[in-house]
Amino acid sequence: MNGYLGFMGFWSDIDQDYQLRYQEWHNCEHIPERLGIPGFIEGRRYRGAPGGPNFFMCYVTAGPEVLRSEAYLSALNRPTPWTQEALAHFRNPTRTLYRKLRAVGPEGGYAPYVLLLRFDDERPAETLENQVVEALSGNGFAAVSGALYEVDAEASSIMTAERRIYAGGPGRQRYLIAIEALDRAQAEEGAERLERRLSPGARDLDRSIYWLETRIRAEDLRASARKDMQ
Repeated sequence: MNGYLGFMGFWSDIDQDYQLRYQEWHNCEHIPERLGIPGFIEGRRYRGAPGGPNFFMCYVTAGPEVLRSEAYLSALNRPTPWTQEALAHFRNPTRTLYRKLRAVGPEGGYAPYVLLLRFDDERPAETLENQVVEALSGNGFAAVSGALYEVDAEASSIMTAERRIYAGGPGRQRYLIAIEALDRAQAEEGAERLERRLSPGARDLDRSIYWLETRIRAEDLRASARKDMQ
């Protein structure tokens, strides 16, 4: 998730008897549809550990303005029949739009795990940026990458036809930290480092770890389309 300025995060449970159908929809229709919107770079889906939401879905974009664009809002307000069906099976959904403040680590890396920390904090954003860099850059710790995001509250609150179906809204916390890690132990170590750094200013902290289930890039879809046309 490094190297991009816009980020959409969607946490949700899915009705158990619909999960395979949901995964088919997300892989075969929804992610390709979204990646056809100008400025969308990549779509991912993660599975959660017991005790948290079943799934975490996210998109990275060329900038936060993409998530307010006419093309994206048009898609949100014209859901396909399959999308309408799938969204009716979402439970306890949270969808939040973010702008990236600071990144640590190499761009374009791949990692099978992601740690997500959502929290509130009254300290200046620059202070939090420094805390993230210090936590992830020293003493032999080497996560694949990490980033600090801030909520775009106005864009997150826009009502759309899709939102009316799943009946969820944005998360309550202002900040998100995402750390990509090679294994679960590394993700947990990153969480502990960050929580120590952020204490005592961080409030309402939510911590979760997910493993990567699918990752699709817009450039790969375009390359496949060009190959099919040859």
